[in-house]
Parts: sequence; C-alpha cells; structure tokens
Amino acid sequence: MSRETEEALRGRIIDVVRAQLETEGYDAVQLREVARRAHVSLTTIYKHFPTRDELIVSALEAWMAENAYVAMESPLPGESIYDGLMRVIRHVFEPWERHPRMLQAYHRARVGAGAQRLDNHGLDAVLPVAAAVLAGADEIYLQDIAAILSNMAFALLGQCADGTLEVTQALTLIERAVYRLTADNAGDATAAVHRRESLGAGPSTLGPEIAAPFRRSDATD
Repeated sequence: MSRETEEALRGRIIDVVRAQLETEGYDAVQLREVARRAHVSLTTIYKHFPTRDELIVSALEAWMAENAYVAMESPLPGESIYDGLMRVIRHVFEPWERHPRMLQAYHRARVGAGAQRLDNHGLDAVLPVAAAVLAGADEIYLQDIAAILSNMAFALLGQCADGTLEVTQALTLIERAVYRLTADNAGDATAAVHRRESLGAGPSTLGPEIAAPFRRSDATD
C-alpha cells in the first residue's frame, strides 16, 4: 500500500472510534466492533494500533486537535494575564461542555496508560500561547501558576467526568483561582488576620463555612 492509503485507513479507524466515544462512551469501544464499522480486519487494527488504549488515545488526540486545541490566538494588545489565561482555559474546556462523553473518555484515558502522551499533546498545543500570555513573568511565579492551575484543572476534570461537577462550575472555580493568582491579595489577607483576631479564632472555632472548601466532595462525617 502507498503511504497515503495507509494514512487514510488509519484515519478511517480513528473516525469510527471518535464517533463511538462521542455518542456511546469509553466502554463502547471494542476492537471487534471497531473493525466491523471500519470495514477492516482485527489484524489491520492491531497493525496500526497495538493496544485498545493506544487506539483510544489516538482518537482523543485527533478530537482534541480539532476542537480544544485549534486556532488559539496570541495575547491581544493590553490583555491582562488574568484575561489571557482565562481565554486559553475556556478555549480548552468549552468543547467538553458541549461533548461530555469526550470529557469522560479523556479522563478515563488520562488516568491509564495514555497519561503522559495526552499530557504532552496538550502541553505542545497550549504552552506556546500560555507562554506568550505570561511572557516577562518571573520564573518562580510562572512555575507556581503552572503547577497550581494544571493540578487544579485535572482534579476538576475528574469531578466533571464522574458527574459531581458541571463543566461550567469547574470553569467558575478555575476563574476564581486565576483571579487569586493574578490579583494583589495582600488586602484580603490582612483583613482576614484582623477578623481572625477580633473573633479570637482558634482550631476549636473553625466554622463549617471555612472548613467546607478543604473537605473532599466524597468525604463523610
């Protein structure tokens, strides 16, 4: 076969898996059914994709490239770091809001064998724009923002995937975190100290409104 024909065949198999993930979900992707729908043999599938995990990751990469990672713009003139970061984050999250099964599939694949590959694919797509948004930032500040937001985003994706959180709620939480990371919070911190001292607060006076954010969503009393 020619190289073009091999690529077309590979693309046809991936298209079948993308359609299954988007309409039926992660568990629906079974290699015999993929072979039937793509009109190829199992041998042909294994030739291009040695494992089911690799096939699903390849399909997710293709979907993300066409939806979440497509045509991200560089910073606009005068755009703040807050606005720039939220523009990039919304760009990635909004396709998942429209296609929740793909979010679930992405999360399932990312906690499995495809984690490093999916992470690298996302970083390759997002980092150039994020780096432009944060150009000129102190290196430690940049590292802190990257560590906090990446870990927060992946944690929230897990809650969206299991249905305990809506994508819009996750975006709201991330938006608040980005604000806190990019705003001058000295005033809020100082005011909190004054309120704490005026209340005489200690470990025994930690109220439920303060404790709640630190509890896991699945925690039991």
